Amino acid sequence: MIDEFAKHDLHQRLRRGRNTLLWKLDGLSEYDARRPLTATGTNLLGLVKHVATVEARYFGEVFDRPSPEPLPRWQESDGSDLWAAHDETRDQIIEFYRRTWEHSDTTIDELPLDAPGHVPWWSEPRPNTNLFAVMVHVLSESGRHAGHADILREGLDGRTGLRSEHEQQIDEEARAAYCAKIEQAAGSATPVKL
Repeated sequence: MIDEFAKHDLHQRLRRGRNTLLWKLDGLSEYDARRPLTATGTNLLGLVKHVATVEARYFGEVFDRPSPEPLPRWQESDGSDLWAAHDETRDQIIEFYRRTWEHSDTTIDELPLDAPGHVPWWSEPRPNTNLFAVMVHVLSESGRHAGHADILREGLDGRTGLRSEHEQQIDEEARAAYCAKIEQAAGSATPVKL
Protein backbone atom coordinates (compact mmCIF):
# COMPACT_ATOMS: atom_id res chain seq x y z
CA MET A 1 0.00 0.00 0.00
CA ILE A 2 2.76 2.46 0.92
CA ASP A 3 4.57 1.63 -2.35
CA GLU A 4 1.56 2.67 -4.44
CA PHE A 5 1.13 5.85 -2.40
CA ALA A 6 4.82 6.74 -2.75
CA LYS A 7 4.82 5.95 -6.46
CA HIS A 8 1.69 8.02 -7.05
CA ASP A 9 3.00 10.95 -5.03
CA LEU A 10 6.40 10.99 -6.77
CA HIS A 11 4.74 10.70 -10.15
CA GLN A 12 2.36 13.59 -9.44
CA ARG A 13 5.28 15.77 -8.33
CA LEU A 14 7.17 14.90 -11.50
CA ARG A 15 4.15 15.85 -13.61
CA ARG A 16 3.80 19.19 -11.83
CA GLY A 17 7.49 19.90 -12.36
CA ARG A 18 7.21 19.16 -16.07
CA ASN A 19 4.37 21.62 -16.46
CA THR A 20 6.22 24.25 -14.45
CA LEU A 21 9.26 23.96 -16.67
CA LEU A 22 7.18 24.37 -19.83
CA TRP A 23 5.30 27.33 -18.36
CA LYS A 24 8.61 29.20 -18.10
CA LEU A 25 8.63 29.42 -21.92
CA ASP A 26 5.15 30.95 -22.20
CA GLY A 27 5.09 34.30 -23.92
CA LEU A 28 8.82 34.51 -24.60
CA SER A 29 10.30 35.47 -27.94
CA GLU A 30 12.39 32.85 -29.75
CA TYR A 31 15.49 34.82 -28.86
CA ASP A 32 14.71 35.04 -25.14
CA ALA A 33 13.79 31.34 -24.97
CA ARG A 34 17.12 30.37 -26.56
CA ARG A 35 19.73 32.92 -25.61
CA PRO A 36 22.39 32.20 -22.98
CA LEU A 37 21.39 33.81 -19.70
CA THR A 38 24.35 32.77 -17.55
CA ALA A 39 28.12 32.68 -17.99
CA THR A 40 27.86 28.95 -18.75
CA GLY A 41 25.21 29.41 -21.45
CA THR A 42 22.19 28.17 -19.52
CA ASN A 43 18.99 29.02 -21.38
CA LEU A 44 15.32 28.21 -20.96
CA LEU A 45 14.69 26.10 -24.05
CA GLY A 46 17.94 24.23 -23.44
CA LEU A 47 16.76 23.34 -19.94
CA VAL A 48 13.60 21.80 -21.39
CA LYS A 49 15.62 19.85 -23.95
CA HIS A 50 18.07 18.68 -21.28
CA VAL A 51 15.38 17.51 -18.85
CA ALA A 52 13.61 15.68 -21.68
CA THR A 53 16.85 13.89 -22.53
CA VAL A 54 17.52 13.03 -18.88
CA GLU A 55 14.02 11.59 -18.50
CA ALA A 56 14.32 9.64 -21.75
CA ARG A 57 17.54 8.02 -20.55
CA TYR A 58 16.53 7.26 -16.98
CA PHE A 59 13.06 5.89 -17.68
CA GLY A 60 14.20 4.28 -20.91
CA GLU A 61 17.57 2.60 -21.17
CA VAL A 62 18.03 2.20 -17.39
CA PHE A 63 15.10 -0.25 -17.44
CA ASP A 64 15.91 -1.74 -20.85
CA ARG A 65 13.00 0.20 -22.34
CA PRO A 66 14.88 2.42 -24.82
CA SER A 67 13.29 5.68 -25.77
CA PRO A 68 11.67 5.69 -29.20
CA GLU A 69 13.40 9.06 -29.67
CA PRO A 70 16.91 9.01 -31.14
CA LEU A 71 19.42 9.95 -28.44
CA PRO A 72 23.20 10.15 -28.63
CA ARG A 73 24.94 7.54 -26.53
CA TRP A 74 25.50 8.87 -23.01
CA GLN A 75 29.26 8.41 -23.40
CA GLU A 76 29.22 10.70 -26.45
CA SER A 77 27.30 13.57 -24.91
CA ASP A 78 28.72 16.82 -26.25
CA GLY A 79 26.46 19.21 -24.35
CA SER A 80 24.13 19.72 -27.32
CA ASP A 81 21.21 18.66 -25.13
CA LEU A 82 21.66 21.95 -23.24
CA TRP A 83 20.69 24.33 -26.05
CA ALA A 84 18.53 24.50 -29.16
CA ALA A 85 20.26 24.39 -32.52
CA HIS A 86 19.15 26.89 -35.16
CA ASP A 87 17.18 24.23 -37.02
CA GLU A 88 15.33 22.96 -33.92
CA THR A 89 12.04 24.69 -33.23
CA ARG A 90 10.57 25.35 -29.83
CA ASP A 91 7.60 23.19 -30.80
CA GLN A 92 9.88 20.29 -31.75
CA ILE A 93 11.64 20.41 -28.38
CA ILE A 94 8.38 20.73 -26.45
CA GLU A 95 6.87 17.82 -28.40
CA PHE A 96 10.01 15.75 -27.74
CA TYR A 97 9.53 16.47 -24.03
CA ARG A 98 5.84 15.50 -24.18
CA ARG A 99 6.58 12.26 -26.06
CA THR A 100 9.25 11.53 -23.46
CA TRP A 101 6.62 12.03 -20.73
CA GLU A 102 4.43 9.42 -22.36
CA HIS A 103 7.28 6.93 -22.54
CA SER A 104 8.39 7.70 -18.97
CA ASP A 105 4.83 7.49 -17.66
CA THR A 106 4.42 4.06 -19.25
CA THR A 107 7.61 2.85 -17.57
CA ILE A 108 6.47 4.24 -14.21
CA ASP A 109 2.96 2.80 -14.58
CA GLU A 110 4.08 -0.66 -15.66
CA LEU A 111 6.96 -1.29 -13.25
CA PRO A 112 6.90 -1.75 -9.46
CA LEU A 113 9.02 0.58 -7.34
CA ASP A 114 11.55 -2.19 -6.71
CA ALA A 115 11.98 -2.99 -10.42
CA PRO A 116 15.71 -3.34 -11.04
CA GLY A 117 17.54 -0.93 -13.30
CA HIS A 118 21.12 -0.35 -14.35
CA VAL A 119 22.65 3.11 -14.82
CA PRO A 120 25.91 2.60 -16.73
CA TRP A 121 26.98 6.24 -16.28
CA TRP A 122 26.83 6.00 -12.46
CA SER A 123 30.13 4.95 -10.98
CA GLU A 124 30.69 1.77 -8.98
CA PRO A 125 29.27 0.50 -6.71
CA ARG A 126 25.97 2.27 -7.50
CA PRO A 127 25.07 1.42 -11.11
CA ASN A 128 22.44 -1.12 -10.05
CA THR A 129 19.34 0.63 -8.80
CA ASN A 130 15.54 0.46 -8.86
CA LEU A 131 12.56 2.48 -10.08
CA PHE A 132 12.10 4.22 -6.73
CA ALA A 133 15.66 5.57 -6.72
CA VAL A 134 15.39 6.65 -10.35
CA MET A 135 12.08 8.43 -9.72
CA VAL A 136 13.63 10.33 -6.81
CA HIS A 137 16.72 11.13 -8.89
CA VAL A 138 14.74 12.40 -11.91
CA LEU A 139 12.36 14.36 -9.70
CA SER A 140 15.35 15.98 -8.02
CA GLU A 141 16.99 16.79 -11.38
CA SER A 142 13.74 18.17 -12.78
CA GLY A 143 13.15 20.31 -9.69
CA ARG A 144 16.70 21.63 -9.81
CA HIS A 145 16.33 22.68 -13.44
CA ALA A 146 12.85 24.12 -12.88
CA GLY A 147 14.46 26.28 -10.19
CA HIS A 148 17.08 27.40 -12.69
CA ALA A 149 14.30 28.22 -15.14
CA ASP A 150 12.43 30.20 -12.49
CA ILE A 151 15.45 32.39 -11.80
CA LEU A 152 16.19 32.84 -15.51
CA ARG A 153 12.60 33.84 -16.25
CA GLU A 154 12.56 36.23 -13.30
CA GLY A 155 15.66 37.87 -14.74
CA LEU A 156 14.02 38.29 -18.14
CA ASP A 157 10.68 39.80 -17.19
CA GLY A 158 10.09 39.37 -13.46
CA ARG A 159 7.65 36.42 -13.78
CA THR A 160 7.96 33.86 -11.00
CA GLY A 161 5.97 30.96 -9.62
CA LEU A 162 5.12 27.32 -10.15
CA ARG A 163 2.10 27.75 -12.41
CA SER A 164 0.34 30.50 -14.28
CA GLU A 165 -2.65 30.38 -11.94
CA HIS A 166 -0.35 31.35 -9.05
CA GLU A 167 1.13 34.30 -10.86
CA GLN A 168 0.41 37.72 -9.42
CA GLN A 169 0.79 41.17 -10.92
CA ILE A 170 4.29 42.51 -10.39
CA ASP A 171 4.37 45.53 -8.09
CA GLU A 172 7.63 47.11 -9.26
CA GLU A 173 7.65 49.67 -6.45
CA ALA A 174 7.17 47.04 -3.73
CA ARG A 175 9.85 44.84 -5.33
CA ALA A 176 12.32 47.71 -5.47
CA ALA A 177 11.68 48.56 -1.80
CA TYR A 178 12.10 44.92 -0.81
CA CYS A 179 15.38 44.60 -2.73
CA ALA A 180 16.62 47.88 -1.22
CA LYS A 181 15.91 46.47 2.25
CA ILE A 182 17.92 43.34 1.46
CA GLU A 183 20.75 45.42 -0.04
CA GLN A 184 20.83 47.56 3.11
CA ALA A 185 21.08 44.47 5.31
CA ALA A 186 23.85 43.01 3.13
CA GLY A 187 25.81 46.27 3.13
CA SER A 188 25.63 46.71 6.87
CA ALA A 189 26.45 43.12 7.83
CA THR A 190 29.38 42.68 10.17
CA PRO A 191 32.33 41.18 8.30
CA VAL A 192 33.31 37.70 9.43
CA LYS A 193 36.88 37.32 10.63
CA LEU A 194 38.59 34.29 9.18
